[in-house]
Amino acid sequence: MDVINSIGRRKAAVARVFMSEGSGKIVINKRELEHYFPSSILQFIVKQPLNKLNVAEKYDIKINLQGGGYKGQSEAARLAISRALVKLNPEDKPALRAEGFMTRDPRVVERKKPGRPGARKRFQFSKR
Repeated sequence: MDVINSIGRRKAAVARVFMSEGSGKIVINKRELEHYFPSSILQFIVKQPLNKLNVAEKYDIKINLQGGGYKGQSEAARLAISRALVKLNPEDKPALRAEGFMTRDPRVVERKKPGRPGARKRFQFSKR
């Protein structure tokens, strides 16, 4: 098997995944998953598609993460891993789609508008 690559995005985060056959090792920006994401919840989010298909010990995954925060990065990695798994085996797509792992979440921060303190907030209004 060759190296399968895919991209996932969430908010400002971009994840590039390189997947090959191996022993289940996940490396993010040249660091182990446990060191990059100390929180067990974020580790769980990254591993969700692998656990759903019971292939956690079958592939070695190298992830290049840029931008965003911890949550956005973990969800971008989840999307990229899901896309790579579908490239390997297209029959897995319905199972991953049912869990919502194949959907790019389009929600991003709304921009600040001129003449206002924030995106939606207005300065205090005085009638008199």
